[in-house]
Amino acid sequence: MATIFPDAVKDVTLPGMPIRRPQSVATAALAALIATTTAIGRTPPDQTTRTQDFLNRLVAAAIERTHHTVRYDPAYVGIPYPGGDVPADTGVCTDEIVRAYRAVGVDLQKEVHEDMKGDFAAYQQVGTWHARRPDANIDHRRVPNLMAFFSRRGEVLRISNRGEDYAPGDLVAWDLGGGVTHIGIVVDQKSSASGRYMLVHNIGQGPRMEDVLFDWKIIGHYRYLGPGGGQ
Repeated sequence: MATIFPDAVKDVTLPGMPIRRPQSVATAALAALIATTTAIGRTPPDQTTRTQDFLNRLVAAAIERTHHTVRYDPAYVGIPYPGGDVPADTGVCTDEIVRAYRAVGVDLQKEVHEDMKGDFAAYQQVGTWHARRPDANIDHRRVPNLMAFFSRRGEVLRISNRGEDYAPGDLVAWDLGGGVTHIGIVVDQKSSASGRYMLVHNIGQGPRMEDVLFDWKIIGHYRYLGPGGGQ
């Protein structure tokens, strides 16, 4: 009886059967690698849905803030921790960001304070008003601190002069001049005049939704989905 060695086995094609060429191990491995790489680079559909849902809720919370009467008051106030807030009828630009996030379950007072405790030096580099230690009463109410936090724990987005680069849920920080900074949140309502998305912010007249994206020099553009990444 003749001995048949593995490398001598040939394809046997019967009449009417399609001819199938053998695939080499190298070819199969390459195909698997390409498929894996493509899958890694693609955001899972359910994650995309959760992210968009979070941003939709955040935008709705920001717009809801425009129905409140708030007197601009930057005074230092001792507040509870966590979950503390200054009196509801007072506040500054940062308080509107904090309140919008808190409405969707994210406590920026706690998140910023914990991050500052972990690496206070990183915040000193951007200016903490000469603070010697983290202070849960005020740290989350300062624009430079929020910028540092969003840079560390969120996503830093490109600064441009194109309105289409700014999407609902994005956070924008400005330099008003003279060392004064400001912050607002992009919402899903567009200006009839410019066609750009408007922003909710409080620059002194309470929370308002206005077309102010390019009114001042933009120094920060971020997206923050919370400690759970919007889940």
